[in-house]
Amino acid sequence: MLVPVATQNRVESIDLIPSKIIGIGTNYRAHALEMGKGVPDEPLMFLKPRSALVPDGGGIVRPSGYERVDYEGELGVVIGRRARDVSRETALDYVMGFTCVNDVTVRDLQKKDVQFTRAKGFDTFCPLGPRIVAGLDPSALRLVTRVNGTVKQDSSTSDLIFDVRALIAFCSRHMTLEVGDVISTGTPSGVGNLAIGDRVEVEIEGIGVLHNHVIAG
Repeated sequence: MLVPVATQNRVESIDLIPSKIIGIGTNYRAHALEMGKGVPDEPLMFLKPRSALVPDGGGIVRPSGYERVDYEGELGVVIGRRARDVSRETALDYVMGFTCVNDVTVRDLQKKDVQFTRAKGFDTFCPLGPRIVAGLDPSALRLVTRVNGTVKQDSSTSDLIFDVRALIAFCSRHMTLEVGDVISTGTPSGVGNLAIGDRVEVEIEGIGVLHNHVIAG
């Protein structure tokens, strides 16, 4: 998937082919309360397949027969150097840049299966874009999700339970992070259902707006 990468000096496009997309569950304090969960002791990791990727402007295919297919606006971290067992202090040295992610989820299946693979792994369930931006400070970026122009999520990465440095260090202790891998850092409160025809926007300060529309499966 071609994605523009913006640095201080230039913009170039790369073919983003992650070996894995690592999702982080229950990583905003307000979202933990919203979902009736406690604050986790360590990051809750799950994987999304590369086939779930869809670019800015692409369609999110809503599978039929499910009551809740939720949007989840998130900050995405794109890895720029191979990372294994890195420290928190050096974690940002391994980052190519940051992007917007929508971690689309069939809530019915998440509750049924307990683990997240099926609920979050459908094709088109990982919109990503509109670009990857290098050099940002990820500690306090405003994140806003809109559906049909109405604000549904409005938060900041300052509310993350485990910040970006902690997530990179934690993930790299359990698996090698390859160039192009994506860590989707969790969603704030305000998640909700998507209907066919909806237009979803995930906007993150310093990055831009990820636009997608929902189409029938």
